[in-house]
Amino acid sequence: MEALQLDKNLFATLRKKLEVPAHKCGKLIGFGGYNLKKLTAVTGVHVTQTNGSNYDIFAPNQSAMDEAKEMIEEFLSEEKEPELEFGAIYTATIVELRETGVMVTLYPAMTPALLHNSQLDQRKISHPTALGLEVGQEIQVKYFGRDPVSGRMRLSRKVLQPTATTVLRNLGEKQQVSTSNLNSSSQ
Repeated sequence: MEALQLDKNLFATLRKKLEVPAHKCGKLIGFGGYNLKKLTAVTGVHVTQTNGSNYDIFAPNQSAMDEAKEMIEEFLSEEKEPELEFGAIYTATIVELRETGVMVTLYPAMTPALLHNSQLDQRKISHPTALGLEVGQEIQVKYFGRDPVSGRMRLSRKVLQPTATTVLRNLGEKQQVSTSNLNSSSQ
């Protein structure tokens, strides 16, 4: 009976749950799954995604689990990312122009974030070059936190520009003044 119990323990695996913030899931997985493949090859640990940003880690023994934890911490560690304040205005540097918008960085060593065409200007534009934007140019953007599902930064340049309705309202007021002047002079 003891021999059966011993064999059962030999095949038992350790399981640990891991929750990774949505914006760091890519760092855990790595390009093409490189980090997970490396983790499995070096430690013998298997990582499976249960849902969204939750993962299960299966290890053959405690030492493999400890080594895997260290490697995962290394994958997820990064240079101290500055704490960005919701609603604050930052200077962003354009690093790439795309059909869908511009890729910008807010601080050095930052992974570029997409500033979509719809958030570049009050007017509808088809390409960033329509606004005269170029790589290396600095623009002001407002930070609206991270998307809760994808973890991507939400940025806007459009909200920092005066609205088109304000301009129309001002023009409308000038026309009313000039119309009233015409009415009084014709009497």
